[in-house]
Amino acid sequence: MKKTSFITQAAMIAALYVVLVEVFKPISYGMVQVRVAEALTVLPYFTFAAIPGLTLGVIISNIIGPYGMMDIVFGSSATLIAAYLSYKMPKKVLVPIPPIVVNAIIIGAMLYYIFLGTPDAMPLLPIMGWVGIGQVIVCYGLGYPLIKVLEKHKDKLFQ
Repeated sequence: MKKTSFITQAAMIAALYVVLVEVFKPISYGMVQVRVAEALTVLPYFTFAAIPGLTLGVIISNIIGPYGMMDIVFGSSATLIAAYLSYKMPKKVLVPIPPIVVNAIIIGAMLYYIFLGTPDAMPLLPIMGWVGIGQVIVCYGLGYPLIKVLEKHKDKLFQ
């Protein structure tokens, strides 16, 4: 892949991620969240450019989002780890698993810390569970069908 093509793909993925978070902002944050943009976490199956693209998209979204520096650091770290692991998955059916597990653990723990001592306080494991459920809904409900659609056009889209 040419350097300009790589940068273009990463930038387009980042931009699309941010747009999807903003369009669906009411359900993109919180303990119970279904971040539609997370459907894009299957893109590392097709291109390594998705790893920096998703990470940058999360950084920008979390700069705009409500949780500040903690979400910028931990959210983007979770995405970087999950995207790399998704890239390494040997079978397409396994590609959504890293974003589900990594986000349930890291984002769940972050939200537990953020909401600790507030009226929304909830034990750690249920928060991780809610984040995980939201990820399953998006990663397998939207992301896996996205893999199926993109597979038909991968030669044109991901050169």
